[in-house]
Amino acid sequence: MNLKKYILVFAAAAVVSSCSRDDAPAPGPKPEPVVTPVRANDFVWKGLNSWYYWQKNVPTLGDNYFKTPSEYASFVNAKKPDDLFYSLLYDYPNKDRFSWIVPDYKELIAQFNGVSKSSGMDISLYLKNSGNVDVVAIINYIVPNSPAAAAGLKRGDVISAVNGAPMTVNNYTALFSDQFSVTVAQSVSATSAGIVTSGVAKTATVNAVVLEENPVAYYETKKIGGKNIGYLVYNGFQSNYNDELNAAFGKMKQDNVTDLILDLRYNGGGSVETAVALGQMVTGQFTGSPYVILDFNEKHKQYSETDNLATTVNTYSYTSTGTQNTGPVNINSLNLNRVYVLTSSGSASASELTIQGLKAYINVTTIGAETYGKFVGSITLYDSPTSDFLDVNSRNMTHTWAMQPITFSYYNGKRQENPISGGIAPNYAFAPADYFGKLKEFGDASGDVALAKALELITGQSAGTNKMINLNGPKLKFLGTNSTLTPFGSELYLEHPGKNLKK
Repeated sequence: MNLKKYILVFAAAAVVSSCSRDDAPAPGPKPEPVVTPVRANDFVWKGLNSWYYWQKNVPTLGDNYFKTPSEYASFVNAKKPDDLFYSLLYDYPNKDRFSWIVPDYKELIAQFNGVSKSSGMDISLYLKNSGNVDVVAIINYIVPNSPAAAAGLKRGDVISAVNGAPMTVNNYTALFSDQFSVTVAQSVSATSAGIVTSGVAKTATVNAVVLEENPVAYYETKKIGGKNIGYLVYNGFQSNYNDELNAAFGKMKQDNVTDLILDLRYNGGGSVETAVALGQMVTGQFTGSPYVILDFNEKHKQYSETDNLATTVNTYSYTSTGTQNTGPVNINSLNLNRVYVLTSSGSASASELTIQGLKAYINVTTIGAETYGKFVGSITLYDSPTSDFLDVNSRNMTHTWAMQPITFSYYNGKRQENPISGGIAPNYAFAPADYFGKLKEFGDASGDVALAKALELITGQSAGTNKMINLNGPKLKFLGTNSTLTPFGSELYLEHPGKNLKK
């Protein structure tokens, strides 16, 4: 009897136990591990998501692309900040070959002010012939008191070898290293097959140093046939040299300049503000008229603006802590109705803005080669989200990365279309080969086909141009200049984004 009771109790307990196991909830999914984005990487993605001109064309920059914070963090953390940056650009390096990033914002600020490590030798590089391997370089100019000047190099020298080896597509970048040697050819000629160099005129070893270059490189007044012709070589739209540029136009006014040749062949660009000021210096009779129109992406339409020609321009000074505004000065204007602009394949961004901007109001004759073709610009972004990434002083202090992505497109004051592809075609074209073996110091028209042509158009007197053009010369493939081969060199930037915003 007792045994039966025990059996019944055990059976009941078993049933209860069985029901309890069946009714227990299934274990839930393991919680997703929390992934935190690296601060610098987070800055890269969020800065581009906010400001990048082509943000809508890049799926991974979409506002709703990531489903969870951890998915986003895993994505941005998978690359170093610079690799992440370039992976997020629109069809890089085809559609966007202009945006760039630096690990130290101080380096970027210095470059804006013309301070960088350089040998002081500005060059243009071309394929030497149709073989797509051999390379030749011609020196466009030498910065005074630079290592290249001390080495005895000069404008017009043709470099055939670097570090003792003939130059090719595989070694020409050594010309931008901290130390290198060059071989200057003794004899140079242009043939239908390409550029032919022979002999050794000199060899020189050159070091790169931290160098500050004045972009107002050369000015003189040429008095020919009753004309006072100003010839200005301007190599960079650097706002901290606004006063020097304005002083050059003040000298032109003293010289009663009637015609102007503006040499932008070696000018990769720079400040929008300086470009607008230059437009006023050349003209003066269109004060208050729109000169450049800037279009930003949909997220920053409030920054889209029109910059008008004005009678004053800000001046700046560069210090170790950044660029300081030192106040406005009155602009010296020439009130010209025509200007002659010398161009090359290295004339970019603010140089092209100047050509397009002036075309809206006066006659612009371009002489040389088709320009670089950059009709977009940028602003500097810092990791300061509370200021919409614009304020260097409120940046996050855990890293020093800064970005210079394309953030706007531009048009001249009449919103005339820019070239759809390529750059601005010259009215009078000269091939690069026309300079090899002939180019001399600035102002010497006997060896400068573009300058000679401009003087001929102004005066009606031949400067020997026709004798110098090699109609059967080679069509050299352009590889680049100091400006187009370095990130900052072909920049078009705004110092003060949204300066016309209502406060």
